[in-house]
Amino acid sequence: MASSQDDGCDDKMTDIYISIGSNVGYREGYLKSALIKLAKNSVIIEKVSPIYETEPVGYKEQGKFLNAVVQAKTELKPHELLKIINTVEKELGRERVIRWGPRTIDIDILLYGDVTINDDDLKIPHERMWERAFVLVPLNDIDPNITNDGVKLSRIIEMLPDKEGVKLYKMDWYKVV
Repeated sequence: MASSQDDGCDDKMTDIYISIGSNVGYREGYLKSALIKLAKNSVIIEKVSPIYETEPVGYKEQGKFLNAVVQAKTELKPHELLKIINTVEKELGRERVIRWGPRTIDIDILLYGDVTINDDDLKIPHERMWERAFVLVPLNDIDPNITNDGVKLSRIIEMLPDKEGVKLYKMDWYKVV
């Protein structure tokens, strides 16, 4: 696997998976705005999952989340992509006050090709993705062939205790052009 120093990438397009979520204000609007802003910053969106509504994880004193997963391509290196994601979150009013607290938008890099990064700023694959039905259910919608240690997503989802709390909210909500 690649080290975090060189990001394991050259100047070619890399397949990436990103999760997006919102539980403040016009939640669906924030999801759409995030995708539009990412697309204007070297992220080529290929597939977008349906939106799912879920209970919050961690800090419980907040509203329900809308969550989706995006399959995309980019020439950006992982840390460059993270910088753009942080900028988009800031532009959309994200405030980091309470860990796992309410937010206008939350954008996470789930997978970046076959790169593994484990440093203070970035962890790829996302460190908790395999434990979260609100990430894996929409990920399974757009690419059911993804595995973790040889185990298919559908099997991993079956084993998650919170899978019943992931409720379909809206199907075709974002058109990829």
